[in-house]
Amino acid sequence: MPRVEESIPSHLASASEAARAWFSSAQGTDFKITGIVDPDPVEQTEKGSTDLQLILCGHQEGQDVCLRERFHVVRGPEGLDVEHIADTDPKLGSVAPKLDPPAGIRSGWLDQAMGKHAFVVLLFYRGFW
Repeated sequence: MPRVEESIPSHLASASEAARAWFSSAQGTDFKITGIVDPDPVEQTEKGSTDLQLILCGHQEGQDVCLRERFHVVRGPEGLDVEHIADTDPKLGSVAPKLDPPAGIRSGWLDQAMGKHAFVVLLFYRGFW
């Protein structure tokens, strides 16, 4: 089963941030990194490329969402190039039950939502919130 870590290892920080910035730009909204899936086996190759699986949370189409996205990041002459990888490999398994953002982010969001509305309905379905 995949392991999700909340903190990004320092050797993966620049690649993770490049992937987050690229994805945020592509989606037209700001996402935050709330976790990385299986960071231990991730290493940079000799050519400077890295494959990452990140948990990104943000506001999209009127909803708060958390997504697991895969990226291939390559160090090029002009900086880091990011390529989005489609999730088609069934061996990767699902991290859906772990997509809920860390407790600090969740409680902050709930406090903010309660400040805007008289009540809030939370719907939990197979790990999605």
